[in-house]
Amino acid sequence: MVPNGFNHVIGLGDFPSDWIVKSADELTSKITKGTTPPKIDIVKNSRTPFLRVNNLGFTGVLKASTEMLFVSQEAHEGFLARSIAYPGDILMNIVGPPLGKISMLDNQYDEYNMNQAIVIYRTEPEQIDNVYFLKFLSSELAQQWLQTRSKKTSGQQNLTIQLCKELPVPVPSINEQRKIAKILSTWDKAIGTTEQLIDNSKQQKKALMQQLLSGDHKGKRLLDDSGKPFEGEWDWTTIDAICDVKGGKRLPKGKVLLDSPTPHPYIRVTDMYMGGIKGKEVKYVPIDVAPSIKNYIINKDDLFISVAGTLGLVGEIPDELDGANLTENADKLTNIKCDKKFLLYVIKSRIIQRYIEAESTQNAQPKLALTRIRSFKVPQPVLEEQQKIASVLTNADKETDLLEQQLDDLKQEKKALMQQLLTGKRRVLV
Repeated sequence: MVPNGFNHVIGLGDFPSDWIVKSADELTSKITKGTTPPKIDIVKNSRTPFLRVNNLGFTGVLKASTEMLFVSQEAHEGFLARSIAYPGDILMNIVGPPLGKISMLDNQYDEYNMNQAIVIYRTEPEQIDNVYFLKFLSSELAQQWLQTRSKKTSGQQNLTIQLCKELPVPVPSINEQRKIAKILSTWDKAIGTTEQLIDNSKQQKKALMQQLLSGDHKGKRLLDDSGKPFEGEWDWTTIDAICDVKGGKRLPKGKVLLDSPTPHPYIRVTDMYMGGIKGKEVKYVPIDVAPSIKNYIINKDDLFISVAGTLGLVGEIPDELDGANLTENADKLTNIKCDKKFLLYVIKSRIIQRYIEAESTQNAQPKLALTRIRSFKVPQPVLEEQQKIASVLTNADKETDLLEQQLDDLKQEKKALMQQLLTGKRRVLV
C-alpha cells in the first residue's frame, strides 16, 4: 500500500507526491558514450585525458591512483568530438561487472574524453542540481533499477544508452535537492577523511615494520623490560630451521564443498587475506570426505601461506576454525619454535615478500615451492625482542582495524541516510 502523500514509481519505489519524477533524458542536455580511438591517437604530449573504467571510482570522484592516458587533440576535436566532457559532467561505466562506478569531473583539466564503456551525463542546472543527480545515480535506488535491466552475457553486464536515458529520477524542489546534496556531501567528506587516516595508518605501519624488522639496527630499537634498548646483532636462519612447512590437500575428484556447516571447514586461497581469514565465506568438507584428508589440517598455533594463484598471503586462522582442512594451494607453517606473531610480520614484510613477488612474475601460473619457502632467511632476535616487536606491530594493526570499522560504520549509516533522503521518507528543512 502506498503511504498517504506518496506516489509509487514502478521499479523505484514510493516518493512524496510533491516531487516530480522525470527521466534522466529530460533532466540532461546530453547523454552519450565515448569511443576508443586507434592506439596511434593515445599520446603523452596532450592536454586532454582519455578516461577508462579503471579511472572511475565508487566515491563520486576520479581515482587519483590510476594511470591517466591522453588523447591527441586531432582525435579529440575530430571523430571523438561528440564525447568531449567538461568539469561538472558525471560519468558512469556501462560495462561490468562491477557496474556503479560514478565520478563527477573536476576542473583539473578543461576537457576530457573517454572510451565506449563510459556514459556522460550533462545535467540541466535549472532542473536538477548536478551533485544531487550524482548522489541519486550512486544510490541503491538507481543502481538496482539499472542493473536489473542490464544485459548479462558471458559473465558481463552491459547498460545501453537508452536505459541510461530512461532512468526515472525523483526531483524535489531545487532548494531541497541542494540541501540533500549538501548533507550527503558532508558524509562523503567524513568518509574521505577516514579513508585518508587509514592510508596514513598503513603507511606508518609500513615504515614501522621497516624500522623494527630490518635487522640492520639503523632504525628503531625497542626497550627491554628493564627500560634499556635491546642490544646485539640478530641471528639469521632459514624458515625450515624454526618450523615445519607442510602442504595442504585437494578434495578427492568429484567431491564438492558445502555451504552449510559441517565439523570440517575447508580453507581456500579465496578465503585468505594478508593476516587472516574471511571467516564468513568459508565452505565445508562433506562428512564422508573428511577422513580421507584428515592429515591436512591447520591449527590456531600454525600460520598459512598461499602458494598458488595469489602468492604470499600469510596469516593465522581464528579460534573457531581450529582444525580446518587446508587447500592444496596453501602450505602451513607448524611446530613454530619462535614467536608466531613475529614470524607472521617477518613474512608479511619486504624481507620475504620481495622474493615472493619475484617468484610470481616468472610463470604464467605462479607456484611457490615448499623448498623455496623452507629456504627463506628470516631474522631471529632474542625471544623477548621478538615479542616486543610483535606487540608493537599488533597494536598498529588494531589502530588500522578500528579506523576500518569506523569507515564501514560511516558507509552503512550514509547508505541508510541516502535511502531516507532520496525517497523523501526523511524531509529536510529548506
